[in-house]
This record gives sequence, structure tokens and C-alpha cells, in this order.
Amino acid sequence: MSASARDFGIVCGIMPTGAHNAITDVPGVKVGHTTIREGNINTGVTAIVPHDGNMFRKKVLAASESINGFGKSAGLVQVNELGSLETPILLTNTLSTGTCVNALIKRAIAANSDIGRTTSTVNAVVGECNDGPLNDIQAMAVTEEHAYAALDTATTGAVAQGNVGAGTGMTCFGFKGGIGTSSRRIKLDGKDYHLGTLVLSNFGRKGDLTLPDGRHPTPDFPDQPEKGSIMMIMATDIPLEHRQLQRVIRRCGAGIARLGAFWGHGSGDIVIGFTTGNTIDHDQKSDLVTMQALNEDKIDQLFRAATESTQEAILNSMCAAESFTGRDGNSRKSLADWLKLNS
Repeated sequence: MSASARDFGIVCGIMPTGAHNAITDVPGVKVGHTTIREGNINTGVTAIVPHDGNMFRKKVLAASESINGFGKSAGLVQVNELGSLETPILLTNTLSTGTCVNALIKRAIAANSDIGRTTSTVNAVVGECNDGPLNDIQAMAVTEEHAYAALDTATTGAVAQGNVGAGTGMTCFGFKGGIGTSSRRIKLDGKDYHLGTLVLSNFGRKGDLTLPDGRHPTPDFPDQPEKGSIMMIMATDIPLEHRQLQRVIRRCGAGIARLGAFWGHGSGDIVIGFTTGNTIDHDQKSDLVTMQALNEDKIDQLFRAATESTQEAILNSMCAAESFTGRDGNSRKSLADWLKLNS
């Protein structure tokens, strides 16, 4: 099993985690990966599936936040305008965004023959980071079949992290980056709820990384300007309205800042959040609908959970990622290796 930050005694914050310390602690949420490693090709696709049903018919309430908008994600304008998510979320490399959009659209049409004919078109949501230093991104190796495979293998429970799926070729603070996840458990009205974050980490300058204990791990790696990216996917089963969800996901930025990043000009730092606690029926006939919302006197718990889970998910992505040699011999060391030598 891959390492996590907690394996090295690194704990982010004070809140309890869910059973798997993963976004899949939110009931019904699934994650799947397709990893492609063939010579100079080191890339892939990661799928986040909010529920098992027909997402076009049963949308989940959603929001997005651009902390720094140097990115090529798809679907975020409509997510914020309508406050809903009607496809799974796919993560991949920058130049494969369109391919993944097509895969999501075709899947949605296959399940909903009325799309674009007697009802609305479908808003596919895809996030991306540039894995060019370790992957021949110009080869555009990701296919629709790779996207389908990530969707079809998505499961609940433990989540593979590190050099998997969309995270295969990513770099973080000069170390190897990738996929990471973490969750927090929150009790409301005597019931346990969960908030979980999954990241695709590909950001941060060498030497800027700050661990919770104050150490500054620095890899043997040339100095470069901050020009990476991070995609953060936050899920919860706590019923929220769109404005509340927007406020909560904005705090994922605090999780990045705790690690020492300053959201540089060339970095695309994007959050997509959804709650399974409020759904939207595409075929709703009633003029008025009922939705639950959080008592905002309790929202600080969610702000802290979003911050802590994002910070830990990033560290998990780096601890789980093994040292890696990619395109043209370019290499990145694992943070886990640094921690083993400096424990």
C-alpha cells in the first residue's frame, strides 16, 4: 500500500477523518483511474462519480471556484450559473480535456436519448493540469476509451493515490505530485456527515513547501517559476445551498496556502465542489421545490474541514507518489524518500 502523510507522523489539523480518509467517505461517491505509461507517455484519467444513478436526470448541487484561473477546464461557467453538476468529473492532462468532454457527452447521450433534441444539451465537466515535463503531452495519447475505463472502474472505499490516473506525470513543489485525497467527519444534529477532497497536485515552487511541523523539504531540482496547477474536487453529503457551497470550497485555497504556495501567475488553481445532500430532478414538475440548508452558525466546521482535507490530500499525493523518471529522462523524487532520510 502506498504511503500517506500520517505514516510519517504528519497530521493536518484537529478534525477526525472518515474511515478511509478519502473523498469516498462521502456515501455514494466513487473514484476510478486509467494510468498510461508507455515510453515517454506518462499520463491518464481520473473519474469522480457522485452517485450510481443517472446524473443528467438526478443532478447534484455544485459550485466551482477559480483561485487562479490559468487553466483549461471545461463546464465551470454553467456549474456556477445553474448550481448543478450533471456528469461525473474527469481529470486529465491539459491537451486531453476535449477528449474527456466528448467521452462524457457520449455517455450521457447513450443514457438519455432526448439530450439536444427534446431537452437541453449536457454540460460535461473536466479538470486538467499540464504534465508536459514528464509526459509527451503533444502525443495526445488519452482516448475516449481511457476515459470510459476510468468511469467503469470507479469504486467506493480506499482510493489509489500518487502516480495513478491523471496524476501519473505531475510535479508538486519540485517533488513528484499526483492524486491525493483526505476527508473529515462532522457531526450535525447527532448524525455523522463527511466532507472529502481529492486533488490533482501539479503546483508549487521548489523550496516553498512548508510541512505542518515547520520543516521545508527541498528537492535537488532546478529552480523554476510557479507555473503548475492544482485541481481540487470537494464532496460532502451535508445539505448546502449553492451560496454556502461556494463559501466552503473557497476555503480549499487556505489548504494550499498552509503548504506555502502563493498561487502564482502561471498556476491554474481550481476547485469544483458538490453536495449529494441536495439533488435536482431534471424532470421536476412542481413549480416549487424544497431543499435543505445548513445553519450557518455551524459553517465554520466545514471551512476547517475543507482547509484540513485539502492540505492533507496534497501531502498524501506527494507521499504516495514514488520517485519517477518520465519523458526524455526527466525525473522527480518522492517526498516520502525525503521524509525517510529526514525523520
